[in-house]
Amino acid sequence: MDSFAFIIHPIDPKRDVSRKFPFLGKVLTEGQIDFFSTYFPPVYISEIEGITSQATGKQVKGWFLACPYTPRRMMQLPEGAVYRKIIQTGRMAERLGANILGLGAFTSVVGDAGTTIANRLAIPVTTGDSYTVMMAAQAIRDAAKVMDIEMKDATVAVVGATGSIGRVCAELLAGEAARTLLIARDETKLRVLRDRLQVQARGELFISTKMDVLKDAQLILTVTSAIHDVIQPEHLQPGSVVCDVARPRDVSAMVAAVRDDILVIDGGMVDVPGPVDFHFNFGFPEGKAYACMAETIALALEGRFEDYTVGREITLERVREITAIAERHGFRLSGFRSFEREVTEEQIEAVRRNARRRR
Repeated sequence: MDSFAFIIHPIDPKRDVSRKFPFLGKVLTEGQIDFFSTYFPPVYISEIEGITSQATGKQVKGWFLACPYTPRRMMQLPEGAVYRKIIQTGRMAERLGANILGLGAFTSVVGDAGTTIANRLAIPVTTGDSYTVMMAAQAIRDAAKVMDIEMKDATVAVVGATGSIGRVCAELLAGEAARTLLIARDETKLRVLRDRLQVQARGELFISTKMDVLKDAQLILTVTSAIHDVIQPEHLQPGSVVCDVARPRDVSAMVAAVRDDILVIDGGMVDVPGPVDFHFNFGFPEGKAYACMAETIALALEGRFEDYTVGREITLERVREITAIAERHGFRLSGFRSFEREVTEEQIEAVRRNARRRR
């Protein structure tokens, strides 16, 4: 049977460590978890069963493996040390017999976005970012519909627009929106991106290094590599939608706490085909996975054992190809979630009502 492995790591240190080691998660502080993670070996988390292609009936099995570093630790340590730990985790995947390895969360963005890791492992690697792009764009389109926002009349903002995922999301959305705001830290890279998108953009393109401009946007897709939140309640206009693809999250928990007139959704939750059992709670309901996980699984179902999405240059061709592969095998964008909870029709209606009142 073909198989895959997927690397996860603690993002919210206490919560995520508690999922595998309840006692350690309870007694250790975040600082202690950061410190001890440096010396902790890779961790076998669980075996994944039941994934079945709707098109072919093929089944694959997989494994969750954990690289123990937190995002903060990955940013603090020398790049070479982080690579070594991720590669060590990849070697565990090789010993288990995995045919392909997926890199989750910060393991996919550190350094050269998977290239060095792929070069040093015997099995192929993917970051899952190609499918993440399409599912993020689809999530913002679907959320726009439920909030009665017309894309063709809207201002769309992409935060982290010069990153590998943000750039291709901007490429997709600029062709549909009346106005596109490209936001990132490096103004030179933003100018290059704006010039590149000018040809296919449907409307006006603007660039900014400041978050204040988000007040002008009805639809916001955010996907930075920041280790702390970057979007605060005061940045947003009533009735706007924020699709947060980043892990750790870009949107402050304060937005959910004090802005009941904003729809915040997690980017890229996908239904996995077959009676899947992950044997581990990573924060999603049963049978659902992140889009980056889904890309790894879809490639295993397709028998495409190659370095698929690695490096920072993601192409629209690859995004469309993996979307077609995933659709054929039965992966679908799932319902909305926000801060680990399902978003109900009643909540959406309440957001619409509160937004109308505040406008």
